[in-house]
Amino acid sequence: MRTAPSWSTSTSPGVSADSIDLTVEQNVLTVHAERKPPVGDGAERVVDERSYGVFSRQLFLGDTLDSDQLTADYTAGVLTLKIPIAEKAKPRRVEVAGGADRKEINA
Repeated sequence: MRTAPSWSTSTSPGVSADSIDLTVEQNVLTVHAERKPPVGDGAERVVDERSYGVFSRQLFLGDTLDSDQLTADYTAGVLTLKIPIAEKAKPRRVEVAGGADRKEINA
Protein backbone atom coordinates (compact mmCIF):
# COMPACT_ATOMS: atom_id res chain seq x y z
CA MET A 1 0.00 0.00 0.00
CA ARG A 2 1.27 3.48 -0.85
CA THR A 3 2.08 5.92 1.94
CA ALA A 4 3.91 8.58 -0.07
CA PRO A 5 1.98 11.42 -1.70
CA SER A 6 0.71 11.03 -5.23
CA TRP A 7 1.70 13.67 -7.72
CA SER A 8 0.90 14.78 -11.20
CA THR A 9 2.65 17.15 -13.59
CA SER A 10 1.42 19.03 -16.60
CA THR A 11 3.50 21.08 -18.99
CA SER A 12 1.82 24.33 -19.89
CA PRO A 13 4.39 26.67 -21.42
CA GLY A 14 3.09 30.11 -22.25
CA VAL A 15 0.34 30.00 -19.61
CA SER A 16 0.34 32.69 -16.94
CA ALA A 17 0.08 31.39 -13.36
CA ASP A 18 -2.74 33.91 -12.82
CA SER A 19 -4.86 32.24 -15.52
CA ILE A 20 -4.74 28.75 -13.92
CA ASP A 21 -7.83 27.79 -11.92
CA LEU A 22 -7.91 24.54 -9.93
CA THR A 23 -11.12 23.18 -8.41
CA VAL A 24 -11.96 19.92 -6.63
CA GLU A 25 -15.52 18.67 -6.47
CA GLN A 26 -16.48 15.14 -5.42
CA ASN A 27 -12.97 13.74 -6.04
CA VAL A 28 -12.68 15.31 -9.51
CA LEU A 29 -9.86 17.82 -9.95
CA THR A 30 -10.41 20.29 -12.79
CA VAL A 31 -7.56 22.35 -14.22
CA HIS A 32 -8.84 25.33 -16.22
CA ALA A 33 -6.46 27.80 -17.87
CA GLU A 34 -5.99 30.15 -20.78
CA ARG A 35 -2.99 30.52 -23.05
CA LYS A 36 -3.02 33.96 -24.66
CA PRO A 37 -1.15 34.65 -27.89
CA PRO A 38 1.88 36.88 -27.50
CA VAL A 39 1.41 40.52 -28.30
CA GLY A 40 3.39 41.02 -31.49
CA ASP A 41 5.17 43.93 -33.04
CA GLY A 42 2.90 43.95 -36.06
CA ALA A 43 4.67 41.07 -37.82
CA GLU A 44 2.48 38.44 -39.45
CA ARG A 45 2.69 35.05 -37.74
CA VAL A 46 3.03 32.34 -40.40
CA VAL A 47 3.67 29.25 -38.24
CA ASP A 48 3.06 28.70 -34.56
CA GLU A 49 3.61 25.41 -32.73
CA ARG A 50 1.39 26.28 -29.77
CA SER A 51 -2.36 26.51 -29.64
CA TYR A 52 -3.98 29.43 -27.85
CA GLY A 53 -7.23 29.82 -25.99
CA VAL A 54 -9.03 28.30 -23.03
CA PHE A 55 -8.53 24.66 -22.09
CA SER A 56 -9.43 22.38 -19.21
CA ARG A 57 -8.49 18.92 -18.01
CA GLN A 58 -10.09 16.68 -15.41
CA LEU A 59 -8.30 14.22 -13.17
CA PHE A 60 -10.32 11.70 -11.19
CA LEU A 61 -8.93 11.30 -7.69
CA GLY A 62 -9.31 8.05 -5.78
CA ASP A 63 -10.99 7.83 -2.39
CA THR A 64 -7.62 7.13 -0.81
CA LEU A 65 -6.29 10.63 -1.59
CA ASP A 66 -6.76 13.64 0.68
CA SER A 67 -7.92 16.32 -1.75
CA ASP A 68 -8.29 18.83 1.11
CA GLN A 69 -4.48 18.86 1.44
CA LEU A 70 -3.74 19.20 -2.29
CA THR A 71 -0.93 21.64 -3.14
CA ALA A 72 -0.01 23.09 -6.51
CA ASP A 73 3.16 24.71 -7.82
CA TYR A 74 3.67 26.32 -11.23
CA THR A 75 7.32 26.84 -12.17
CA ALA A 76 8.88 27.29 -15.62
CA GLY A 77 5.73 26.17 -17.45
CA VAL A 78 5.25 22.99 -15.38
CA LEU A 79 2.24 22.59 -13.08
CA THR A 80 3.00 20.11 -10.28
CA LEU A 81 0.21 18.83 -8.04
CA LYS A 82 0.91 16.95 -4.80
CA ILE A 83 -1.95 15.02 -3.24
CA PRO A 84 -1.24 13.20 0.03
CA ILE A 85 -2.66 9.81 0.93
CA ALA A 86 -5.63 10.16 3.31
CA GLU A 87 -4.98 9.09 6.90
CA LYS A 88 -7.85 6.59 6.72
CA ALA A 89 -6.15 4.86 3.77
CA LYS A 90 -2.72 4.47 5.37
CA PRO A 91 -1.77 1.09 6.81
CA ARG A 92 -2.36 0.77 10.54
CA ARG A 93 -2.01 -1.84 13.21
CA VAL A 94 -5.13 -3.42 14.70
CA GLU A 95 -4.97 -4.81 18.21
CA VAL A 96 -6.63 -8.16 18.77
CA ALA A 97 -8.68 -8.33 21.96
CA GLY A 98 -9.53 -11.45 23.94
CA GLY A 99 -7.54 -14.51 24.84
CA ALA A 100 -7.98 -14.19 28.61
CA ASP A 101 -11.54 -15.59 28.60
CA ARG A 102 -10.71 -18.85 26.84
CA LYS A 103 -13.07 -21.69 27.44
CA GLU A 104 -12.46 -25.30 26.61
CA ILE A 105 -15.05 -26.90 24.40
CA ASN A 106 -15.77 -30.56 25.03
CA ALA A 107 -17.26 -32.36 22.11
